[in-house]
Amino acid sequence: MRTKTLKKNKINVITLGCSKNVYDSEVLMGQLKANGKEVVHEEEGNIVVINTCGFINNAKEESVNTILDFMQKKEAGEVDKVFVTGCLSERYKPDLQKEIPNVDAYFGTTELPGLLKALGADYKHELIGERLTTTPKNYAYLKIAEGCDRPCSFCAIPLMRGKHKSTPIEALVIEAEKLAANGVKELILIAQDLTYYGLDIYKKRNLAELLENLVKVEGIEWIRLHYAFPTGFPLDVLDVMNREPKVCNYLDIPLQHISDNILKSMRRGTTKEKTTKLIGQFREAVPNMTIRTTLIVGYPGETEENFQELKQWVQDMRFERLGCFTYSHEENTHAFNLEDDVPQEVKTDRANQIMEIQSQISWELNQQKVGQELKVVIDRKEGNYFVGRTEFDSPDVDNEVRIDATKTYLKTAEFVTVKITEAEDFDLYGEVI
Repeated sequence: MRTKTLKKNKINVITLGCSKNVYDSEVLMGQLKANGKEVVHEEEGNIVVINTCGFINNAKEESVNTILDFMQKKEAGEVDKVFVTGCLSERYKPDLQKEIPNVDAYFGTTELPGLLKALGADYKHELIGERLTTTPKNYAYLKIAEGCDRPCSFCAIPLMRGKHKSTPIEALVIEAEKLAANGVKELILIAQDLTYYGLDIYKKRNLAELLENLVKVEGIEWIRLHYAFPTGFPLDVLDVMNREPKVCNYLDIPLQHISDNILKSMRRGTTKEKTTKLIGQFREAVPNMTIRTTLIVGYPGETEENFQELKQWVQDMRFERLGCFTYSHEENTHAFNLEDDVPQEVKTDRANQIMEIQSQISWELNQQKVGQELKVVIDRKEGNYFVGRTEFDSPDVDNEVRIDATKTYLKTAEFVTVKITEAEDFDLYGEVI
């Protein structure tokens, strides 16, 4: 009879939360593979690593439930070991150790070497850019900085990720070259705050110079910008966007609110007037730019008047892409000292109202695309459709272009020109030219 010790370990990495966590899981998996370990992402494995999110209540609940699910599997003998890492573990490690003690070990966001050691692997410093990507082969996230120095009252990210720390341009170019060599065509630049990039190591906001270096990487066709901060945005980035066809005319810039007293309480360092002017500058500099933003409703002290002002502003600004969250009262944040005085049902209703307005705006903007010819990258096949995106759309959160697979054969990661024949609120339909 084979004993348990002869069984070859297979490490299953589970990723919860945002694109930064996806990136961290890919780095972990790259390290494990370089150590000769068998590693899979969200498949079957006898050793489980859960990379958790601790950002807002829903994410925390999902992380805790996932840990508990795997604890049951461990007790049933379906898995041998369970390790927990990521933001929830960074933020609540003592509480988690007390409440769920049978997890084999908890690790924070900066404890990768320790986690690797627990998995019987060594941390290899020489592995710049060596990752096992878990996204479709045509795109990958490129994390250009870690942490955040902003004092936003509602946000717990600095508690979990620490101070802003930029990655040098040379290291990012090497990583981009390795991704391109593996077939990646689109880089999605991520950080807690892209706007701040370079201030710590170059003593200036250096996102434009980074972009100028990344566009030289052969094989990369699109570079997309995610998570800029409105205060101190380096406007020279817009010049690069205009000049370099590889830099998508797209910017994800979470604005959170527009009422001056809410912005002040949120410690955003800006005003309605400055924010509106900035969006105007974006659109003047890059006329066909798509702007994605996110908003928070139900923040402490948000009155009906504040909300109506936000609603009107959303109607006036006509953002191409927009998401809306309900406020989550997070301990150890500055806003936790305020009374969470907007009832949950009011928060939910306000978020629904904003998204209803946005749905109409999106439908109207999409109708204008009917008859246009757009460059589209194919992400996947789904039923009878090939599903792709334009440069104006990010994976998972934005519009998709659907092409009838019974009429045309396409390959994943292929770029094609599509004539748009039909448009809905959040989807376009088209034919390959």
